[in-house]
Amino acid sequence: MVSANASNDNPLAPPPWLNAPPVEPYPFEESHDLRVGPKLHPTLDGLLPYVGVWRGRGRGGFPTIEDFDFAQEIRISHDGRPFLHYESRAWILDEQSRPVRPAGREVGWWRPVLDGDRATDELEALLTTPTGVMELHIGRRKGTQIEFVTDAVVRTSTAKEVTAGHRLFGIVEGALLYAQDMAAVGQPLSPHLSARLIRVAG
Repeated sequence: MVSANASNDNPLAPPPWLNAPPVEPYPFEESHDLRVGPKLHPTLDGLLPYVGVWRGRGRGGFPTIEDFDFAQEIRISHDGRPFLHYESRAWILDEQSRPVRPAGREVGWWRPVLDGDRATDELEALLTTPTGVMELHIGRRKGTQIEFVTDAVVRTSTAKEVTAGHRLFGIVEGALLYAQDMAAVGQPLSPHLSARLIRVAG
């Protein structure tokens, strides 16, 4: 197969990047702290209160499992472009609040829906888990509250059946609160997770 980058003189020559020297580390900064790093994109002004690192406790459950206590850390950051990077990791706690084992992880992006160059109150979010589930959410921001509902759920062939979700986020007295409902494994939309997280950085 002839490379699209091969020279006209020698169409079988290797592309110029094949033997190029190594590149330096990724040169663009991402920050969860508005005091350092790139300037927040103006279309994200309505989401500014969420930028930071949050840590706290929550309670989980579902009709098919026993209730459980968990701790969680959420990092919401930006790189100057019109979206936020969202990363969450949680761990199960025992009755003495000691860590038992790792729990759910998610990564994804929140994006405001734009009208020209202006952000509307509508949002899009894409969230992915290492257990093979990807959720596309549509949402709306009202002040410091955000409500998301799933528009589509995509699963790998080995993932548990998740069919729908609903999430509420809010900044209340400086803390990040959320509640998450889920429809899965034949169960209708049911309460699944809720937590209160305190800002620890940003």
